[in-house]
Amino acid sequence: MDMPPKSDALKFDCQKIAAVFLDPYGEPTERLIEVRTHPITGRTCRITYSRSGEREPGACELPAPPPDAGHTAQCPFCRPQVAERTPGLIPELSPFPRMQRSDSLLFPNLYPYGAYSAVSLFDDRHFVEIGTASAQSYADCFINCADYLARVLAYDSEAAFQAVTQNHLPSAGGSLVHPHLQVQADRHPSNYQRFLQQRAVAYRAATGKRIFSAYLDHERKDGARYIGRTNDWEWLAAFAPEGFYEIWGVLPGVCSIREVGEARWAGLAIGVLNAQRFYRHLCRNGYNLGLLSVETAESGLELRIVIVVRANYAPWVRNDFSGFEVMLGDMATFDAPEETAEMARPFWAAD
Repeated sequence: MDMPPKSDALKFDCQKIAAVFLDPYGEPTERLIEVRTHPITGRTCRITYSRSGEREPGACELPAPPPDAGHTAQCPFCRPQVAERTPGLIPELSPFPRMQRSDSLLFPNLYPYGAYSAVSLFDDRHFVEIGTASAQSYADCFINCADYLARVLAYDSEAAFQAVTQNHLPSAGGSLVHPHLQVQADRHPSNYQRFLQQRAVAYRAATGKRIFSAYLDHERKDGARYIGRTNDWEWLAAFAPEGFYEIWGVLPGVCSIREVGEARWAGLAIGVLNAQRFYRHLCRNGYNLGLLSVETAESGLELRIVIVVRANYAPWVRNDFSGFEVMLGDMATFDAPEETAEMARPFWAAD
């Protein structure tokens, strides 16, 4: 990940380039591409407008449920087998092997990615179509995750690099269709956590401001990518997206998961479901989300959740990552973030 030049201001840079060629009928043709630079990371992305009207097979309507949507007896997360087929928390973290809040059940990840990997279930149904979970079930799941992460930090004060993520359906990396969030805490930061912490500290030292608040101030004034608000969370389309239809939720001024009360978790749940309903409107069924936190006094990194749609989980659907993303490192999307915000705003209108 690149480090942008040191500056007191975030730069929302957009360069227009054109590809010129003869079309199949011999007529001169020009195709516009935008190269946008991410104000925080310095990474570039490309918006290829000529492909914005594409409707690949499997994405013209919402795909049918996955083949195993009804296979509850084989699912380790379904009741009653969840009690027998999932691991338990150590007594130092919880007096019970699994933490429960309403329908949310949290337990260690059997295949951990770090010292304190866990899974938190919600909705208590084996398969939940995108955008149809209840807001309360999502909120309870987020609160369960936050409670677990607070317990981890009380037990191991150096496990400050924390995250809550979701992979909905196999096209987004999900191994089970049963709805759940992944929870992660570790002494070792991920690349994004390391970079964002460094960037937040440097920006605060240079400007006296918090970096996501500064970003949000710009986007509120610009208005083209601002979407709406749920409780204290503010939602916008990413200026330089690193995924298709990338949406951010920012909680300005809040730098710790431990500072988020129940009302704010409920607001986050509503915003996440708004994004999912928007994706469903686009006939998409897979997505990823991630909420990263660095729980140290010096980090000053405000909370931000990122949600991106993924390629549909359906037969013969093209993946959303090509050689351009994997080998060149630039995300290439088809629609302008301003259009994403315009299309998404109606899904926040009732909040």
